[in-house]
Amino acid sequence: MYYSVVMRRKEGMTFLCVTLIFFIFMDSQSECLKVVGPGAPLLAVAGEDLILPCSIQSKTSAVDMRVEWFRLDVGNSLVHLYKDHEDKNDGQIVSYKGRTALFKEELQKGNASLKLSAVQVSDEGAYKCLVEAKSWYDDITVNVNVEVLGTHPVITMEGFDNSGGINLACASRGWHPEPQVMWLDREGVTLTAEDTEMDRETEGFSVKSIITVYDSDFNRFYCRLQQKHHMRETDIIISGNVFQ
Repeated sequence: MYYSVVMRRKEGMTFLCVTLIFFIFMDSQSECLKVVGPGAPLLAVAGEDLILPCSIQSKTSAVDMRVEWFRLDVGNSLVHLYKDHEDKNDGQIVSYKGRTALFKEELQKGNASLKLSAVQVSDEGAYKCLVEAKSWYDDITVNVNVEVLGTHPVITMEGFDNSGGINLACASRGWHPEPQVMWLDREGVTLTAEDTEMDRETEGFSVKSIITVYDSDFNRFYCRLQQKHHMRETDIIISGNVFQ
């Protein structure tokens, strides 16, 4: 009987050790598998394609895993779903249909990045990339900012002021987000605008900036509309005899 008790204790200890080893192994696996992505928001230009990076740091194959991309800031949030070795996008947000794809040949290298085609202003926002196996999952958040270049600015003469200056107006529309407006002279020196109006419209922000300029050696003036990474500029040359 004593031998039987000893054997049972040994069997129990063996089971406990195997169990502990299993959980230690699973914890070590979880620590090794980590999903990584960009460290800063992505900037996209409307109409162009964009890749949202997401991958398993150890390059473990994601072929047999579930890869889900979804929005964090909208209701019906599914952007793209890969599951059971195929795309399953029946519940996808309507505006994303036909515009999303994974790099299937890269899944075996742990690359779960999403290609988003023909970027729209409505694509701006926060995305979650979730990679999930049977006993492990991890996710990252990818933020996307979208810039839309507005129309080329147009400068027009709107009249004269009482001190002999000419009122110039610079106008453009269709920007997102709203641009910074600058007036400059021929030497690149910044001039102060008298008034700048920025209105939000359906197709983006419209801009109108007014400045009064005076006769000088070089009567050439520039209107520049600038976003973080994009810029449009136009200029006007005024003959000296136009000034009163």
